Amino acid sequence: MDSLSLESKSFENGGIIPRKYGYGHGNNSPHLKISGVPEGTKSLVLIMDDPDAMRAVGKVWVHWILWNISPNTKEIPENSIPVDSVEGKTDFGEIGYGGPAPPDREHTYIFKLYALDHEVSLQKGSTKADVEKSMNNHILSETKLEGRYSP
Repeated sequence: MDSLSLESKSFENGGIIPRKYGYGHGNNSPHLKISGVPEGTKSLVLIMDDPDAMRAVGKVWVHWILWNISPNTKEIPENSIPVDSVEGKTDFGEIGYGGPAPPDREHTYIFKLYALDHEVSLQKGSTKADVEKSMNNHILSETKLEGRYSP
């Protein structure tokens, strides 16, 4: 059985996310490599958030939402999104990637990848809550990649 996996040439799992991926330092999305997509997958969803923001701002901060990624996607090159995928609104109030921007200390950022048995029928700019609701009972597999970033 395939095992969904998410890796990056930009940083190692659990490692330091380089500065150029930070919100105030270039705001480039990192390279991502996808493998082990399960049979029957119709689309992939990527959510990047910061659970450590709970202590600083009282909520998990959403940095990137990307859905309807083709299950045939093997890589997402740095600073790009796959053709036909759709981006949602971050907690910066913007559509697209919003890099790490911890207000207080080092935070851990989690890139979560989901394999779904359907495509998400939402408009560009939808929220993480909208996407998660759409994914309900449709997740075939999930994995994550974590990185750390300091102010």
